Amino acid sequence: MKIIKPIALAFLLPTALGAVKASPTSMTYEARTILVQDTASWNKVLPFDQEVKTGKLKNGFQYYIRKNVEPKDRVTMYLANKVGSVLETEQQLGLAHFLEHMNFNGLKHFPKNALVDYLQKAGVRFGSDLNAYTGFDQTVYQLPIPSDDADLLKNGLQVMRDWAQDALLTDEEIDKERGIILEEMRGGRGAQQRMRDKFLPVMLNNSLYANRLPIGTEESIKNFPYSELRNFHQQWYRPDLQALIIVGDIDVAQMEKEVVRLFSDLKMPANPQKRTELTVPLLNKNQFLAVTDPEMTYTMGQITIKHPEEKVKTVSDLRRGLLKAVYNSMLSARLGELGQSATPPFLQASVGIGGFLGGLDAYNAFFVAKPKEFELGFKALVRELERVQKYGFTETEFKRTVAAFNKGNETSYIERSKKKSDNYVNSYLNNFLEGSPALSNEDSYQLNKQLLPTLTRQEVEAVGKEFYLDVNRDIIIMAPDNEKASLPTEQQVNTWFNEVERENITAYVDKVSDLPLLAKVPAKGTITSTKAIPAIEAKELVLSNGVKVILKPTTFKNDEILISAFSPGGTSLYSDQDYYSAAQAGDLVNSSGVGQLNTIELQKYMTGKNVNINPYLSERTEGLSGYSDKEGLKTAFELINGYFTAPRIEDDVFKSTITKAKSMIVNRESNPNFVFSKNVMESLYSGNIRRVPISNEGVEKIDQQRALAIFKERFADASDFVFTIVGSFTEEEIKPYLEQYIASLPSLKRNEQAKDLGIYEPNKGFEKVVHKGQDQKAMAVLTYYGDYKFGEVENLNLNALESVLSIKLIERLREEESGVYGTSARATTSKYPKNRFSMTVSFGTGVEKYKGLMNSTMDEINKVKKNGPSATDLEKFKIEQRRQLELSVKENKFWLSQISSAYQRNEDPTYITRYLKDLDKVTVESVKDIANRYLNEEHLFKFILLPDEVK
Repeated sequence: MKIIKPIALAFLLPTALGAVKASPTSMTYEARTILVQDTASWNKVLPFDQEVKTGKLKNGFQYYIRKNVEPKDRVTMYLANKVGSVLETEQQLGLAHFLEHMNFNGLKHFPKNALVDYLQKAGVRFGSDLNAYTGFDQTVYQLPIPSDDADLLKNGLQVMRDWAQDALLTDEEIDKERGIILEEMRGGRGAQQRMRDKFLPVMLNNSLYANRLPIGTEESIKNFPYSELRNFHQQWYRPDLQALIIVGDIDVAQMEKEVVRLFSDLKMPANPQKRTELTVPLLNKNQFLAVTDPEMTYTMGQITIKHPEEKVKTVSDLRRGLLKAVYNSMLSARLGELGQSATPPFLQASVGIGGFLGGLDAYNAFFVAKPKEFELGFKALVRELERVQKYGFTETEFKRTVAAFNKGNETSYIERSKKKSDNYVNSYLNNFLEGSPALSNEDSYQLNKQLLPTLTRQEVEAVGKEFYLDVNRDIIIMAPDNEKASLPTEQQVNTWFNEVERENITAYVDKVSDLPLLAKVPAKGTITSTKAIPAIEAKELVLSNGVKVILKPTTFKNDEILISAFSPGGTSLYSDQDYYSAAQAGDLVNSSGVGQLNTIELQKYMTGKNVNINPYLSERTEGLSGYSDKEGLKTAFELINGYFTAPRIEDDVFKSTITKAKSMIVNRESNPNFVFSKNVMESLYSGNIRRVPISNEGVEKIDQQRALAIFKERFADASDFVFTIVGSFTEEEIKPYLEQYIASLPSLKRNEQAKDLGIYEPNKGFEKVVHKGQDQKAMAVLTYYGDYKFGEVENLNLNALESVLSIKLIERLREEESGVYGTSARATTSKYPKNRFSMTVSFGTGVEKYKGLMNSTMDEINKVKKNGPSATDLEKFKIEQRRQLELSVKENKFWLSQISSAYQRNEDPTYITRYLKDLDKVTVESVKDIANRYLNEEHLFKFILLPDEVK
């Protein structure tokens, strides 16, 4: 079952709405009795996690240290600074972020680029492991490293100490970094940035925040004097604004001694400026702004009602937070239900009460409108808010949602011994930066368990009324230029509010079903054979209908079971005439109900269950994937059985999907990235409909009945399906479900294989330039395509080539030439329908730089072809692989992927046990050889995106 996912919106906006007065609350007798008994304790301050060692040095530096063995032999260190862009002067715009960059370009004990080089040699990945970020109010550095290497652990702490106060900030490195940050800035330009620059002053009430975006300004980054950066560093990187957070497989007492030794000598500036807490002022008025951009591809309306921030300090505050969360969940569920109707009034909508910025909270509501139908979407959203104001929620909605919260609380508690170090780090980080509570696992569980039964529906409704007001309300509209004429004025929007409020709105009806998911319990099948796979502690079972099931019980989680299934065939077996229906069949079934339950009934039935099963059709396979806990196993297997035997594509789901698909197509040609991608795919595959984005004409060809028929055909024969089940179960626990729900599936013994459709890239490379966009930026994509000799050692050598090229490209294009913010090489391989590979290098840069950087890229590739990689770079790849494997083999999702992929490719599922031996076979010469065999310029395709006016 698929819960419709929201459209990704990269705007710097929460989400919002507003307009009503508060009303008194009422409670049930039972709840009132609980309150009488327990209210006295609600005013107590929330208890702090006693499992973490905290301290504060004489210089004001704070630390949090906790032992946690998930993952084993690893430790995560964060250096948190209450220093962000709001502390900058007009002469320092962007310098908080610039300083973050400089902490990777020369430290007291790691000059120039020695830090990244040293950590890569230890298997730490730059970007995904070693990283940092800068916000308005904070700068945070993160370093996860192995803790089983004493020298590495010692040097990791030294890195944190250097980050705290010992950046070298040399003239040379500052000047080199200017270009990199200008490229980061350039990469962020586009429709969203242009609109953000217009609406942010309104959203932030013209406070200082509106003029302190962390990226800074081009003028400032190009021209700031070296002294400004050094002054900012000296003034603000100081111990009273810093904390070190260390969580992992470590000796806490020893680690504390080292922290005290290393950080006690941090110095305060001679005349420290006071670190004031800046706020966004409430204006006690409403604001309105509509902004458009030629490259915007959809219209979005947002209503934000700002309120003073409600800090969570006491048990009562925590309880109030639960009331808000229940309100958010119930109202968003209603909007989701409306969005799945046959004629959805909007493409997406959501509501929530939550944090904002600068000492404020907000009631947020947003929607994405259908083209030219902003009024329809706006009124539909406001109508649902008014419905809650007038009638509240139903008791069944409320009980179902509280049950889901209880389930989440229980699940978290069950997994507490498997909780990752990163989760603890984030809790302590927020405690230091925001004063957020840092509860122990036990306290969090017990408090939520005790508080959830005391919540009442009337209290939840009252919270909504407190926040949904008609003052301090912002209405922001973002739209394509071609929608400008149809957008409302502020007066029109206010009129719409009034019109909806006067409507004869009826109460919401919570439609649920008492029917079981399946009409009848399937007749049992049997397990006919069992074969042990001892090398990976797994078993292969064959069921009476021919289904293969691979079971791998693990203890990596306390209650997590992952499920995957596949069968060969997919959409490759269908003609181009049927392709569009076949390609959408899986999603349409997944978005519908199953068995006896329709979409909405199924979603409500699944609330409070930690279960999800998703069917799919891809080009070469069909199958399912999902997860469950032990309690939900019966439901999971019922869903699996239902998708085989009683799938549905409901009229409402089909019509809604088609409407939304057509709506999202309307303005997509305005997006330079879409146009570029479309041109690339069209030129590589001669416009083949199976490779290019679906058109409006393609959407018209999706046939509801044919899609369902195709889905049923693909799932009519279970005999060639392979199921992989990994997680916290025993063989005896899972067997009854296999016999009842999987062995009973229909079997036709079809012996099908996917077709080779012959869709491949041309044999000879070419260059294609696409002109689209108004920003002065370029995108270059260089890709080699070709035939390949698929094999275990061959794949390792290609992966090694990818890694060493990425290292060299970062060194050359970013660090030496300051021409890009980021770049990498990326290799892909496929075994079927025939052995193929690709190797891609991509980067964004300035229009004036892309040709030179492409030449530099080719130069680095040719160096590897001529000389092979450096032994040092190759060793970085090997140690990273070893270190990542140490973590991966303790993850259920890793084993699910490894086993399922091996069966799909007809390979040995135990290969991973020999992986490290094959890794040792990778040499400088073997990587040089593979570079020469595959990186042939005759097979190089160059794709370049340039602005409209650059010819």
